[in-house]
Amino acid sequence: MSTTATRLITLIMLLQRKPRQKAADLADELGVSVRTVHRYMNELNEMGIPIYSERGPYGGFSLVRGYKMPPLVFTPHEAVAVYLGTSLVEEIWGQLYADAARGVAAKLDNVLPDEQRQEVAWAQRTLVATGMHRADHATLGPILAKLRRAARQRRRVTMIYQSRSRPEPLERDVEPYALVHRWGWWYLVGHCCLRDALRTFRVDRILELTLARATYTIPDAFDVYAYLEEETWFPPEIHVRMRFSPEAAAAAREDGRAWDTMKEQPDGSLIVSFGATDPDWAARVVLWHGPDVTVLEPEELRERVRSLARGVLTTYQSDAVADEAEG
Repeated sequence: MSTTATRLITLIMLLQRKPRQKAADLADELGVSVRTVHRYMNELNEMGIPIYSERGPYGGFSLVRGYKMPPLVFTPHEAVAVYLGTSLVEEIWGQLYADAARGVAAKLDNVLPDEQRQEVAWAQRTLVATGMHRADHATLGPILAKLRRAARQRRRVTMIYQSRSRPEPLERDVEPYALVHRWGWWYLVGHCCLRDALRTFRVDRILELTLARATYTIPDAFDVYAYLEEETWFPPEIHVRMRFSPEAAAAAREDGRAWDTMKEQPDGSLIVSFGATDPDWAARVVLWHGPDVTVLEPEELRERVRSLARGVLTTYQSDAVADEAEG
């Protein structure tokens, strides 16, 4: 379902729950502009949804008395989608939305017919998504809760941010536009007041966070999905070429999506290339494959791998000497 369709349904439910709502309040609830709310009202009227407005301090938008949304009826696949969605919400957001996700599942349990319940039970046993975080969710939870509140209330935040490119943390004032879970990490997308531009911040690098009193307005033209599609996040700092031995070539092909290019060699070996934002991470990729892979370039990565390998060797040589001494 599109974002607009979702908001239209939400708008009907808001008006059904409470009459005489101001356009500004509805705009806050939906996260859109007041002008967009008026456009939604016109669309609902064209669809035959009976909405009327009253002027004055106690007026606002209302549904015609007695109008009710039709009851929800799910197909088995739709019921599974709802349950899987609640599981993902709990997995991604943790405690912040855990109770809400479990509440949705409990309510559905009470109304679904047997056919849907059986399909859901099968899906819960068989279709599992987990391990989606790289950072410690328990640590991120309080920061995510603050950022969610700031984004919901359109309040600026002041944060101490540890960028990978700077040795010292830097204080930033940011207007949160969206929270994004991508590649196992949480990111904050917002307007950085220091740079006066749209910026992306990794949430686990926020050392301190304070909500300010200052408020802001998100530009109508901002679309987080378009931003995610068009923005080049963290361009690679290094471009790596490495050779897999003939014995390891088959395993490297299975990881084909990890490489930008793959080129078969006459001797059965495989040369791959990939971009990395972090030289240390690239070195760990090389070491993970062990002696089956050789870095061809860049030279600084070859030296980094040598240094890490020497460190590993020193550690285990020291352990061996200690074991002999104890023996």
